[in-house]
Amino acid sequence: MTSSIVICGATATGKSGLAIALAQRLQSIILSADSRQVYREFDIGTAKPTAAQQQLIPHYLIDICDPTETLTVAEYQQQAQTLISSPPSSRRSTATSLHSSPPLLVGGTGLYIKSIVRGMKIPRVAPQPELRSQLASLGQQQLYTMLQQVDAIAAQKIHPNDPVRTLRALEVFYVTGRPISEQQGENPPTYPILQIGLDSDSAILKRRIEQRTEEMLAIGWEKEVKALCQKYSSDLPLLDTLGYREMKQYLQGDLTLTEAKELIVLHTRQFAKRQRTWFRAYPEIEWFDADSLDLFDRVWRAVKEFTHE
Repeated sequence: MTSSIVICGATATGKSGLAIALAQRLQSIILSADSRQVYREFDIGTAKPTAAQQQLIPHYLIDICDPTETLTVAEYQQQAQTLISSPPSSRRSTATSLHSSPPLLVGGTGLYIKSIVRGMKIPRVAPQPELRSQLASLGQQQLYTMLQQVDAIAAQKIHPNDPVRTLRALEVFYVTGRPISEQQGENPPTYPILQIGLDSDSAILKRRIEQRTEEMLAIGWEKEVKALCQKYSSDLPLLDTLGYREMKQYLQGDLTLTEAKELIVLHTRQFAKRQRTWFRAYPEIEWFDADSLDLFDRVWRAVKEFTHE
């Protein structure tokens, strides 16, 4: 029977390490739930599993897009659902063991995880650059008025000063001819899901983030960002995301390396706080102390209970 295990939580709480240890014990696979690890070449700054780790355990939903492409949540959901319902076989394990062991959905992108565990209904409408450009030129006030006329239900849920969601709602309406509110909702999966959350004391998490930032720099993050800027230009949207933005500013001479590191740590802590707030809203998540000495044993007990071993 299909089932899955989620390992979620804020950045730098040790999700990947725990997932690899669990996957080895279960003889299972790992599905990444990280919105930046899907992109090729963005490796160090996204804390992507190393080549050695990916050799150890089969990882999926990593490196599936070029940096110039955009992977929608709907596309991610479709690929993840396929992998969960029919895990691929592996040379390192028998197909039978992989099919009988629940795949591990691992990461900190709340929307990716929600799309799976809640079965979000997502309109299959790809971004329409020309339509968005035409709509954006009208200004947010007029766009919101238009949304109120074509989809009053969506307008009630969207703040008048939220251009991203306003544009998306109008985009879906004009492409499909149906309000986005009619195409949304949830269709939760019928299979069982164990959701494990990792949390860390804020002071300890700060040290974890500082240490990881130093490690990223030590293994060549600066070189990675420099190569990406040269290959794709510094205007690439992905280079304006957490960590890469500050490193780009350092390479452009706008920040010293010390200033860049301090900002990366600060912004990562702020991001972690938002992640914690997101995940704390889901009562079905079973929380564990990421810094507990017997973390694996505690989690393994929960997994054995879930899998009835």
